Amino acid sequence: MSPVVILFRLFKNKEDKKRFTEKFSFASKKRIKGKLIWFHGASVGEILSIIPLVKKYEKNKNVKQILITSSTLSSSKVIKNLNLKKTIHQFYPIDNFFFTKKFLEFWKPSVAIFIDSEIWPCMFKNIKKQKIPLILLNARLTKKTFNRWMVFKNFSKSIFKNITIAYPQNFETKNYLKKLKINKIKYIGNIKFAENYDENLERIDDKLKNEFKGKQIWIASSTHENEELFCAKAHIELKKKIKNLITIIIPRHVDRSKDIINKMKKLDLTVSYHSSRLKSLKNTDIYIVDTFGETKKFHKIASTVFLGGSIIKRGGQNPLEAARFGAKILHGPNIDNFKDVYKLLKNYRISKKIFTSKQLASSIIFKKNKIIGYRIKNIGENILKKTIKELDNIIFDEFKKT
Repeated sequence: MSPVVILFRLFKNKEDKKRFTEKFSFASKKRIKGKLIWFHGASVGEILSIIPLVKKYEKNKNVKQILITSSTLSSSKVIKNLNLKKTIHQFYPIDNFFFTKKFLEFWKPSVAIFIDSEIWPCMFKNIKKQKIPLILLNARLTKKTFNRWMVFKNFSKSIFKNITIAYPQNFETKNYLKKLKINKIKYIGNIKFAENYDENLERIDDKLKNEFKGKQIWIASSTHENEELFCAKAHIELKKKIKNLITIIIPRHVDRSKDIINKMKKLDLTVSYHSSRLKSLKNTDIYIVDTFGETKKFHKIASTVFLGGSIIKRGGQNPLEAARFGAKILHGPNIDNFKDVYKLLKNYRISKKIFTSKQLASSIIFKKNKIIGYRIKNIGENILKKTIKELDNIIFDEFKKT
């Protein structure tokens, strides 16, 4: 991302007006003396996937500070809401040699852990120069991104060879990484199966259940533009049979909430929104969750969840959180980002591909499948244990050296 693009995004309110200078490697937090672990993920999904690891290392006395970097406003707000003690957030710097070198010289991480498909040429080369172990965790490459890298094969290999070890989230990625000549590759599984346990969730669960008492609810989660209308039409169809129905919409970008509300009203639907904290939801058709970091509590009370980014061509959103709670998962045809996950859910018969609003309406159920939810949790627990064991070996070996 160039400085010009950042300035344009500032104008569009897509950057933090106080903290945007972090992208130019001007730190807004202090570097505490001692060992620092650095995690980097692009946005909310990637950051949430490593929170179980972050919580684990927060408890370790040898780890003095944890740095999380990301590129989006929404991810920074999610981290803020977690109230972690040792962990701080900074925005990821522009990928050129000057800014990345400045960033590394200030933070001096003992280890760098990049999540998913975050590959940054300048940063990777500078990390290698400073002899910092570079881990690509839960690595993901699609056929499309692999083909892009292979257009400049020699350049790509010069970037990927800087990675100390890669842990692919699926076998497709493992094969692509082999072709890109990464030094060491080890398959563990998709860390997104692991649960970010929240000890306050049981209390919140009861509160939400009371709020929607006497109502039949289903959720449209991580929705993008036009998908809310798709779901609203399903609501209208389903309401012909179910009178006490509320459709909960959790948009992927909550800054779109006002626009969504206006569209719902044009369909003569009564809309409430979460931040208003209404005591009564009488006559409410659509309930908009217009706040950050609260998706999980809604997933916990739902029996059916439609995952957005799948009707439009965005590759789909992660269905695992809702599936862990025993919800039936509905999605559109565009799920390339989570093909392996959806294959498993399909085998368990808890997911279904839908194409029309009528089909969506007819597929919604109001009873959980808790047995399948437990199976998915167990898969996640095993992957998390293996991941922690692997990272511990690398991190604490490195701590001994410095």
